[in-house]
Amino acid sequence: MAGTLFNVALAIGAAYLIFKVGFAMLGGLTRPLPEPPPPGEMRKVKLRYRCSLCGLELRIDRAIDEDPVAPRHCMEDMDLEVPVE
Repeated sequence: MAGTLFNVALAIGAAYLIFKVGFAMLGGLTRPLPEPPPPGEMRKVKLRYRCSLCGLELRIDRAIDEDPVAPRHCMEDMDLEVPVE
């Protein structure tokens, strides 16, 4: 009898834990995206540039805006490569 009560209590506890985790995961999907940062703050971007003259490669992780101006190297603008995933 005690073993059966223990198994029932364990099953109820496991079901509670599964529901709690499941509702937390679903709740995370329903939250709206945060507002974009105000102008002038750093934003996450992942861009790769390459100098067409010397071959120097540059990766930009953060910029003030989502479409930053291409950096210059060897006195010319660098070429934008395929964005890093």
